[in-house]
Amino acid sequence: MTGKKGRRIGVLTSGGDAPGLNAVIRAVVKTANGYGYEVLGIQRGYEGLLGDTDYRILTGADVRGLLPMGGTMLQTTNKGHFGGKRVVGAENDPYLEALENIKKLGLNGLITIGGEGTQAIGLELAQMGAPVIGVPKTIDNDLAGTDRTFGFDTALQVATDAIDRLHTTAASHNRVMVLEVMGRHAGWIALHSGIAGGSDVILIPEIAFDVQKVADKIMEREQRGSTFSIVVVAEGAMPKGGTAFYMAPGRLGGVGTTLTEQLAQITGKDCRAVVLGHLQRGGPPTPYDRILATRFGAAAVNALNDGITGEMVSLRAQDIITVPLEEACGHLKTVRPHSDLVRTARGLGVSFGD
Repeated sequence: MTGKKGRRIGVLTSGGDAPGLNAVIRAVVKTANGYGYEVLGIQRGYEGLLGDTDYRILTGADVRGLLPMGGTMLQTTNKGHFGGKRVVGAENDPYLEALENIKKLGLNGLITIGGEGTQAIGLELAQMGAPVIGVPKTIDNDLAGTDRTFGFDTALQVATDAIDRLHTTAASHNRVMVLEVMGRHAGWIALHSGIAGGSDVILIPEIAFDVQKVADKIMEREQRGSTFSIVVVAEGAMPKGGTAFYMAPGRLGGVGTTLTEQLAQITGKDCRAVVLGHLQRGGPPTPYDRILATRFGAAAVNALNDGITGEMVSLRAQDIITVPLEEACGHLKTVRPHSDLVRTARGLGVSFGD
């Protein structure tokens, strides 16, 4: 390996936590140290680059045992001072302050691990001259520019396990069990876990549902002798002509409970709601996510060592490549209503409530 003595790389985690973040950090430190870089772990996302910078120097000893650990050792924040559109020339511009501190810290590269919001902030900094390389992360798997994000496989495992468990209790009591899973704008978790768990109804943000159609599916099963049903609904799923359900401003939630009440009224059956919530985010990553996160972390360091910045590492087919940060920003990767996965589910008799 070519040595880069006296050079520094910063790494931060931003946005919601996801299983595999620590695996990325570990891979960054081990790979960078192998090249002779010193690694600075920026605390609390981009917030650690403001004011009196908040960071710690990370060595191999600091990342020992991190691979199977959920969460992030560097902690994270959701945008913080970087929330909202940047006003160029504004007093106290956090972007200018962050850029100045990146220079002061002598960073030859800044690895930003996060989703669309994180990469959008990284793109802004890159356009100002910061040496940014992005690492894609979201359990929703909705980040554009990459085939897969780490954290998704773990969330999928948790959701599928929940469906398996709900099957047995639903069958025992002839109940309708409604499982609400994460998925603000994209139904990847609901779709994949619904198929993997053998659900009867899958409701996703990309296909508006009619509660009567859902009830019809349940009663159709009843007439055929299947006295229980499993409904998987993404938190961002919307009824036809309606909007997503919010528990509080900016906080999605409630679609599972509302749907359960409506189905009980229409069908007369015993209907129960289960909200998985943050269980999908926590705990150890699956082997797939550990490997993908490790590959992403190593690839980010390799890209910086090759002089590549303003890009994001990405899984395309079986290879890790880099793509312009612009590809990850401005739009999300959503489920196509006519994709083979949706058609497969429909062929199996799954209802999407439409």
